[in-house]
Amino acid sequence: MSKNLEIESKTLLDKDTYEKMRDAFTAKSDFIQKNYYFDTPDFDLKNSDASLRIRILVDHAEQTIKVKETNPKENKYSERVEINDLLSVAQAEQMAQSAYEGTFFLFGGDVGNYLQKHYSNKAIHSLKLISWSQTRRILAAGPENCELTLDLTEFPDGYYDFELEIENDDPATIKKVLAELEKQFNFKADKENTNQSKVKRAWEHKK
Repeated sequence: MSKNLEIESKTLLDKDTYEKMRDAFTAKSDFIQKNYYFDTPDFDLKNSDASLRIRILVDHAEQTIKVKETNPKENKYSERVEINDLLSVAQAEQMAQSAYEGTFFLFGGDVGNYLQKHYSNKAIHSLKLISWSQTRRILAAGPENCELTLDLTEFPDGYYDFELEIENDDPATIKKVLAELEKQFNFKADKENTNQSKVKRAWEHKK
């Protein structure tokens, strides 16, 4: 289990800007990940500003619940507490298959403990697969020794988009790096393209 505070800017890019940025910086890693998103029929998690997922990569997997930070450092960027439990790929794939088939299962570990503490038994026992996404994720060395995350994400209806994420413990560093990238690649982060969560987009583009 891990628990950490995630502070990041998330900016949707057009394809041309994404490709220029991808080619401009040295990739440290390049991989595929698939996310399965869960909620209740009444969207209890969404309504409490939380999200629940299973993430599967090539050699490992995890279950994660993201919740709103009650004492945020600032309000401009996405700030969430992440609670993670490691899973084997086989275990995660079995959970995802059960969700596809509509077979009920309980989340265990610290994620399960959080659900039991903050949601009713009725809500926990009605969790179901809402949507999914598949992302090609590139981690690159950016300005100010700050890691950049460049995502190309596909959703169930065939829609895909491009996103820049800048994660750092210091919001001032995020602001500085984002400003440098905006100038270099001629784009602007605004309320229309900033902090649009993948969960929300997966709901919008489910079949």
